[in-house]
Amino acid sequence: MERKINRIKVMLAEKGKTNKWLSEQVGKDPATVSKWCTNMAQPTLETMMQIAKVLEVDLNDLVRFEALPDIEK
Repeated sequence: MERKINRIKVMLAEKGKTNKWLSEQVGKDPATVSKWCTNMAQPTLETMMQIAKVLEVDLNDLVRFEALPDIEK
């Protein structure tokens, strides 16, 4: 089941920025950023923090917590 865990693509659109711009800001390959935007891969926590900083958003704005699997207690 595909989970859309991050909202990077949404936040880029809201800020009027491109994948290429983000890849330049965080020093990652554009193909890697594309995978993040399609949720085929997820960035590290450190990279998510960098993304939040360059987009000037809260880290929570980049994550869909409801998309994470439930943890059994």
